[in-house]
Amino acid sequence: MTEEQHLREYTKALKAHLPRHFFEPVPARLAFLPAFLALFGLCTWGILATPYILLKLLLSFGIGYAFIGMGFLAHEILHGAVTKNPVLRSITGTIAFVPLMVGARLWRKWHNVEHHGSTQHPEDDPDAMGTLESATKRPIVQWAFRQVPALRSFFLFFAWTFWFTLHAHMMLRRFFPDFKPNERPAVIFQAILPPLVWLGVLLLVGPLNFLFVFVIPWVIANFIAMSFIATNHLLNPITETNDPLLNSLTVRNPRWLEWLTLGFGYHIEHHVFPVLSPKYAHIVAAKIKELWPERYNELPHWKALVYLWKTPRLYRDHRNLIEPTTGKVFGTMGFGLNDAKVFPRKAEARRQRRKTRTQK
Repeated sequence: MTEEQHLREYTKALKAHLPRHFFEPVPARLAFLPAFLALFGLCTWGILATPYILLKLLLSFGIGYAFIGMGFLAHEILHGAVTKNPVLRSITGTIAFVPLMVGARLWRKWHNVEHHGSTQHPEDDPDAMGTLESATKRPIVQWAFRQVPALRSFFLFFAWTFWFTLHAHMMLRRFFPDFKPNERPAVIFQAILPPLVWLGVLLLVGPLNFLFVFVIPWVIANFIAMSFIATNHLLNPITETNDPLLNSLTVRNPRWLEWLTLGFGYHIEHHVFPVLSPKYAHIVAAKIKELWPERYNELPHWKALVYLWKTPRLYRDHRNLIEPTTGKVFGTMGFGLNDAKVFPRKAEARRQRRKTRTQK
């Protein structure tokens, strides 16, 4: 892997190869919103109508998909990939983020400005993991890294069931002072609206049905969201320069699943062109691979999840992760993180088999 390049170098080169209409909003994508709301309404009706717990649970998974689908759509809308109309963008983005309880204005500040502007920067990216040096100053991190790696990985994956929403509320506390006085009422309104909506639903459907109408779907949506967000960045090096081919990872799923998740796994492409509709992401991916094949990082989604389970979430330096309980060092994407490092026993078995065949 060569040294860091700035985002501008990629965008300038790619725009010469891509049609202009790729950078225009795709309003047809807004049709997903009523579809997801209809799915939520239909499954909610089924949960209220049936006395069977297993059927309620099955319908709850349908709502979980509607919730995460709305989350992915909110991400598109608030980047301007669906509409340029600021009022329509704000209203639809607010509605789409109600299940995950994130405010639209907060998201644009936290995600669009801070995360995209400083991706994987050790101090400036609000979503980046810490370094070994910074971990020594945080008691909860010190406690976590005293646990055996498998238990720590379990805690990490379990935390995904609520972390996206919790992190959003942490970001509200962090960035609220940055909003101008005239912006703060809208930020506060968007923060309290989702809990009020779900409190109203609780009063309407009762505690048992609320478990299936909201709690279980909310857990599912949080987990799926974090399974993408974590794999999109946390295996990559931390960077001082905003280099999306270095600090981001595209994760691939079967095509039908990529359609259901609105192409969210094409994350390198998204960080190169945040306003680009995921509708065109696969074309941009092919062009990036053509222009910078040695820099492009891509994994099957399932394998990226295994990599996350097998590696620590603490940086020894910009290019390497470290397991503090053993001192074992793992590279990052593009800097030595591969199957041989993550699955050393399998790699050794393959070497032995090749050695045996050679001797024969």
